[in-house]
Amino acid sequence: MTTELPTTCGEAVRSSDLLGRVLVACEYSGAVRDAFRKLGWHAMSCDLLPTDAPGEHHQGDVRELLAQPWDIIVAFPPCTYLCSSGMHWTVRGLRDPKLTEDALDFVRCLLGADCKHIALENPVGAISTRIRKPDCIIHPWQFGHPESKTTCLWLKNLPALVPTNVLQKPASGRWENQCASGQNKLAPSPDRWKERSKTYQGIADAMASQWSAYVLSAPPTVNHAPIAENLFAWSASNTTRTAPVSALETPTNSDTMSSKKTEGSTEYVNVEPDPYILALALSKTR
Repeated sequence: MTTELPTTCGEAVRSSDLLGRVLVACEYSGAVRDAFRKLGWHAMSCDLLPTDAPGEHHQGDVRELLAQPWDIIVAFPPCTYLCSSGMHWTVRGLRDPKLTEDALDFVRCLLGADCKHIALENPVGAISTRIRKPDCIIHPWQFGHPESKTTCLWLKNLPALVPTNVLQKPASGRWENQCASGQNKLAPSPDRWKERSKTYQGIADAMASQWSAYVLSAPPTVNHAPIAENLFAWSASNTTRTAPVSALETPTNSDTMSSKKTEGSTEYVNVEPDPYILALALSKTR
């Protein structure tokens, strides 16, 4: 049985109390769902597992919901049969290759959904080689978490995430989640996969704030000024300038970050969300 939400996007009339509808696919933690809800969206998470946090959640196959109208879809498909770190099982003949093919078909289904704005998250792996390269590569340490996890984003009509709080690498040369060899130090357990798959709060907040600002910059169908003003005020009180690039470990791919020049150095600028874009959204709602 599918869960129906009030129609608020596409050609339908938006609700005066909501910014629109967001589907967070393959999420049980509620982190991204709740980040969007705090900004005024009608957001729903969906996963085969029950939600860890109280909130609007559809427990079941997300494909049951894709035909509904959504303003934004953010998807976190399982990486078990997609990530490079696990592909050796398939290459060595210890795992049925069809599992990876089925996982890729699921990714294509999510990316091909009838939704204007789509983001899909996964580690480096088969999506990059079999479908297309990611549009953005991020790490938790770029968003205020002293940990390392290479995270790829495939985007449709959404901008690459801009780091909001870049941390310096510890003197030990390792992030807090790494052992001496650089591998993840989380001990083997039945729930290890679940712990590693959770979205960091800093990344969840950046997704909600930056992508909200971008989507709101498009002409709305009704007056969103009151909600946009609240979002603008929230932005003004939650911005933090990051550290100089010279003090940071930074990725070599220039597409993963945005920057601005200062005298003698480069600084990454917090745009969570960008006040200019929000001001533009305000002007278009009046």
